Amino acid sequence: MEPREHPLLNNQSHEPNKSIRLLLFVDDRRVTMAHVKKIEEYLDELRQNNSFEIETIKIAEQPHLVEHFKLIATPALVKVSPGPYETLAGTQLIEKLKKCWPQWTMETNHHYNNPKFEVLSTDKNNYSSEVLKLSDEVFRLKQEKEELQKQIIFKDQILAMLAHDLRSPLTAASIAVETLELSETQLSQERGKKIKPQIYKQAKQQFQLMNRMITDILQASKTVNSSLRVVPSKLELPPLAHNIVEGLQEIYDLKHQTLAMDVPQDLPPVYGDEELLRQVMVNLLENASKYTPDGGQIRLAMLHRTSQKVQVSVSDTGPGIPKEKYDSVFEGHFRLKRDLSQEGYGLGLSLCRKVIQAHYGQIWIDNNPGQGCTFHFTLPIYR
Repeated sequence: MEPREHPLLNNQSHEPNKSIRLLLFVDDRRVTMAHVKKIEEYLDELRQNNSFEIETIKIAEQPHLVEHFKLIATPALVKVSPGPYETLAGTQLIEKLKKCWPQWTMETNHHYNNPKFEVLSTDKNNYSSEVLKLSDEVFRLKQEKEELQKQIIFKDQILAMLAHDLRSPLTAASIAVETLELSETQLSQERGKKIKPQIYKQAKQQFQLMNRMITDILQASKTVNSSLRVVPSKLELPPLAHNIVEGLQEIYDLKHQTLAMDVPQDLPPVYGDEELLRQVMVNLLENASKYTPDGGQIRLAMLHRTSQKVQVSVSDTGPGIPKEKYDSVFEGHFRLKRDLSQEGYGLGLSLCRKVIQAHYGQIWIDNNPGQGCTFHFTLPIYR
């Protein structure tokens, strides 16, 4: 972040009056404003016999100056010129100012009567600007380092999960191949001829499963390397779910819908980006409300599916989705024919799939036996 220069920081205000230059930092709290009023009244008294410049700054409007002067309380009064900077803050600010003012006045007279001192002071301010730039750069690099460390931990976690997931179909396929070898030597020709088609079919299914999993991994890697920025960390889903539902309650009330939650409090934490996963859950719950008729029910459930994953499910009691359209609904701006007259799924489900894939999870649809459908997705458990 490039620090924005303030005129008083570089002695660039209108032609100097050889006076003290001050910045008064305030916020919008009532207690602060009452204190500020007393400070301003005291400064008005000082102005009768002293020459100084002062500018009042709202911290919300110029936070870079708050960072520059390392302010930790308001109101705060900063003497910016002549240097060095000095800061007074707290409830006893007026008393502190009374003690400092004679010294500040003496330093000001010495500063403007000593050109060499003035040059040094100006250089000091320029150095301060450079230090601030370097400080911002160090802070940015530190943040990037922390994010990269989180990404490395996340990738290690995902590799362990993928190895676990691939082991099952690989083991099943290996057993099928070994059985074929045994059928050549230890089974009768008639028996071998009978079971070989079944074994071939089983092996083929397992290889197809592994191929699909590898395709998902490659797609996830492609998504992570695209514009979607994932910053994973340890995440507790139950409090996040309750917070989301509370925020959507007004939508359900308008349609007299009920929301049933089955979210175990002992659910293990997952590894994920909280804001992105919030978007996914909000989108699925809003869609469930949109396609559920007035008076219908929506259900949010979570379960510890395996030692590696948590599964989240959102069910509605709407018209459902035809099985042949399951993949299409995750495409941008997809609409079923029956929904052409209203807003479709839009880019929401497309984004949901990208987010879940970026977490190396899966997202899919099931039709409910009676009516409606359920969206499921999985997330890796935090280890």
